Amino acid sequence: MHDRSKSGRPTKGDAAAAEVGTGAKRARLQRPPRTERAGDDALVAEVGSRVKQLRTQAGLTLEEFATQSGVSRAMLSKVERGEKSPTLAIIVRIAKGLNVSMSTLMGAEPDPAQVAVIRKANRLAFTDPETGFERHNLSPTHLDNDLEFLLHRIPPGESSGELPRYKVATEKYLIVHEGQLTVETGEARYVLETGDSFYFDVREPYRFTNDGKTRCAYYLVIRRRRP
Repeated sequence: MHDRSKSGRPTKGDAAAAEVGTGAKRARLQRPPRTERAGDDALVAEVGSRVKQLRTQAGLTLEEFATQSGVSRAMLSKVERGEKSPTLAIIVRIAKGLNVSMSTLMGAEPDPAQVAVIRKANRLAFTDPETGFERHNLSPTHLDNDLEFLLHRIPPGESSGELPRYKVATEKYLIVHEGQLTVETGEARYVLETGDSFYFDVREPYRFTNDGKTRCAYYLVIRRRRP
């Protein structure tokens, strides 16, 4: 696991935040609330309820789902009951175990519109409660799960942690908007600077890390090639 620095958290006064659309409200597991009264606990409970619903629809027991996702039964139970805000690594494993996108897991609802405007205050967003890693969904919700457009932000000295490969063939395309990004895939390691773009076919576990002294932000497109 990558060593973490606790002193590199972005603050509300970070001037660079405006360039990548700061304005989405922060929460441990955050979805822009339908009302201003919706709090962190309600958001965590909403995701937990959705995990349980999708698991039940898939006909999986907690034990079976634990084996399939690589997340312990105890952790899954706490997430489903809304007692635990999952980290990025855990929520990614849950989504892959259910064979859905993170956006679906976080509550993206179908929208038949042919044109979509996504205001930055209305993005589906997730923040890792331990590292501050942010994931903002920029995709219209009427698109299927085979294509996602995302914004990721990583505080200095933090990492996504090792993320597992997908069940279906998946490609990732990214461009670094600010800061420095290190991508590790398999045994290979690539250091990217602002303006650099990168592509990889996700065939092995991978990791995104910010080894720089300032926050890193990058745009990411995920494409799944289903048989």
